[in-house]
Amino acid sequence: MITFVWYPKCSTCKRAKAWLDQRGIGYVERDIVLDHPSVEEIMGWYRQYQEPIQKYFNTSGNLYKELHLKEKRLLMSEREQLELLGTNGMLVRRPLIISEKGILIGFKEDEWKRFFEEDRV
Repeated sequence: MITFVWYPKCSTCKRAKAWLDQRGIGYVERDIVLDHPSVEEIMGWYRQYQEPIQKYFNTSGNLYKELHLKEKRLLMSEREQLELLGTNGMLVRRPLIISEKGILIGFKEDEWKRFFEEDRV
């Protein structure tokens, strides 16, 4: 099963959703604001998929900037950063694809093509 975590007002998320739909890739949709990832989920993804923690942060988001996280994050422990991500979906980079195969954070079409092409071999 593939979970597509997105923010419906985000233009990049809309492009990613259209990309999935055009290719007939099935998924379960999850709104990152209405059902934001919990601390436990984020910690689990971080441990399981071993992506750098900074990749999970929506560094271009208003909330990230308002909280001055560019500077503050450097002083935070790994656990503190993961816990912070679990407090508000707007801090998490999106869209996310979560599957047994792996995780995709953000929409980079080339990465998504490689990720999904391997499933069709």
